[in-house]
Amino acid sequence: MSALSNFFYILLLAFNLLSSLHTAEADDCNNQPRCRRRGPPIRYPFGFKHNQHQNCSSHPGFGVYCSNGDTMLDLPISINLEIKKIDYASQRIFLSDPQNCFARKLQDLNLSSSPFQFVADNSNNGDGYVIFNCSNSKRDLEYHVPCLSSGSAYEFYAVPNSSFIDLVSLTNCTRYQDVPPVPSDVFGKNDAVLNWSEPACGANCEAFGKFCAASNVSTTKVICVDRPPSDEEEKEKIIIAAATVGSFFMLTAITILIIVIYKIIKDRENRKKVEGFLEDYRALKPTRFCYSDIRKITNQFSEKLGEGGYGVVYKGKLSTEISVAVKVLNNSKENGEEFVNEVKTIGRIHHVNVVRLVGFCAEGFRRVLVYEFLPNESLEKFIFQSESKRASLSWEKLLEIALGIAKGVEYLHQGCDQQILHFDIKPHNILLDQNFSPKVSDFGLAKLCSKEQSAVTMTAARGTIGYIAPELLSRTFGRVSYKSDVYSFGMLLLEMVGGRKNVDLDVNNSKVYFPQWIYNHLNLGDEFWVHVEEGDEGNIARKLTIVGLHCIQWYPADRPSMKAVVQMLEGDGTDLVMPPNPFPTTNATHLVAGIPQVPFQIELPLILESESENGAIA
Repeated sequence: MSALSNFFYILLLAFNLLSSLHTAEADDCNNQPRCRRRGPPIRYPFGFKHNQHQNCSSHPGFGVYCSNGDTMLDLPISINLEIKKIDYASQRIFLSDPQNCFARKLQDLNLSSSPFQFVADNSNNGDGYVIFNCSNSKRDLEYHVPCLSSGSAYEFYAVPNSSFIDLVSLTNCTRYQDVPPVPSDVFGKNDAVLNWSEPACGANCEAFGKFCAASNVSTTKVICVDRPPSDEEEKEKIIIAAATVGSFFMLTAITILIIVIYKIIKDRENRKKVEGFLEDYRALKPTRFCYSDIRKITNQFSEKLGEGGYGVVYKGKLSTEISVAVKVLNNSKENGEEFVNEVKTIGRIHHVNVVRLVGFCAEGFRRVLVYEFLPNESLEKFIFQSESKRASLSWEKLLEIALGIAKGVEYLHQGCDQQILHFDIKPHNILLDQNFSPKVSDFGLAKLCSKEQSAVTMTAARGTIGYIAPELLSRTFGRVSYKSDVYSFGMLLLEMVGGRKNVDLDVNNSKVYFPQWIYNHLNLGDEFWVHVEEGDEGNIARKLTIVGLHCIQWYPADRPSMKAVVQMLEGDGTDLVMPPNPFPTTNATHLVAGIPQVPFQIELPLILESESENGAIA
């Protein structure tokens, strides 16, 4: 009786499996799959990217993907736009910004390499626009930009970028950003309409009740096909197929039953091996947790490790042997970008000197990041604290830590599929494991770019005071690139040697910028570092100092790459030469973001990361 019950159970599973397979085969692009029930239907020339619907083929440049139920357009630029509606007959696509401010995306919305164009209106300005932020009351200017003005002390306006811009009253206004030619109505709302000209099949095919499809000969050649069968016809096909398969299973039931019983016995023998494999596999890539799991892991958030500007860090346990650090992000608007940056950058990284992201949670308004637990906390705890803690790290160990950090940053620049610019290298973001091996952490300000890209576009400076490279503050010094991380790493090296923050102006009771004080003394042959005896320890301190001074050169072109930095730190230091003086002759007590002020105009607003009190991941 038990064997017969198992047979009917297996037969039922087979019917369900084959029915689902048949449905999946029918769920191709002709049947218009959607990201959600009421979302826009996706068919040719559009198609799904990232294997979300493997049977769909698209015309080049018409890729879409699903994100939390929303249908997103896969543009050749790093901005996210949601598809609200697609009119296949008129060949128009209706887009909106998930962050409710389409105007904020206009500066980076370059459609030259995509098949889409804005639908023209009578107010199109061929020269583009300039957005200004103006203080005080509202102005009688061309186009008000309400989404940029919301929650701000300023009002934002878009003014046509023409020869008559000088005639507009711009008193108490600041140039915010340039915008390419777009329809003027995008400034007052959160959506826009784009159209496409190729492939042109809307009027010839869609308007007559048929669908466009790619030819079997070429994906760029378009043909018209009939609409897919109705739901009733599909159900009838499924019933016939199920009856046929059922007859087949009835004839082969005994054979199947024997095979399944054998597999069940075999599975019981290998269950422990499978569970062990799944445990190991889970440790290799980030896991998405639900919030109830997070509460269990942290024992209801009972052990707090630290707190910073972005959230609170708790200690948790995945098992009796595996501890983790759980960062619960604050419920604020800014955390959306930081959360996405952390998951999409560190989630793909596997390097001994980069902290590992074990998992994450995105449930409603809750955002949580789960990292490997590092018992010795941050490097800041050892180089800026008591003399006993600093003395616990020998100069050989400091060199090992510096070399590990350099290798981790070099991996971010050259070892991944895309170059990762960290933009916040500092002692607080260098964590130490039980063996004091360093791991780079906190990728909330990171930026992804192509390895072939020599510079990146920045709309605002990012980082922490004292570690921000000059080019992030003013374009006078050059373009922003991976050399900005080299500058921050150089400041970190000088702090490791001197045991004080680089923005400290009180060195031996003399008002002087600390890195400049280091350069002056080293240039005069003074061995200024404390508790360093002659021999290897003195050579290590000198090597770390000279490498750090090479890294903080004022102009990016004068700084070495992280690969060259690793080579210098691995060498014996005998061939290292003093770099040029990186500090201009100026009053060092006047600082901008931790660097001596020189005559330049700051073009970008600062985005400064708040620091954690306890130096844990925060």
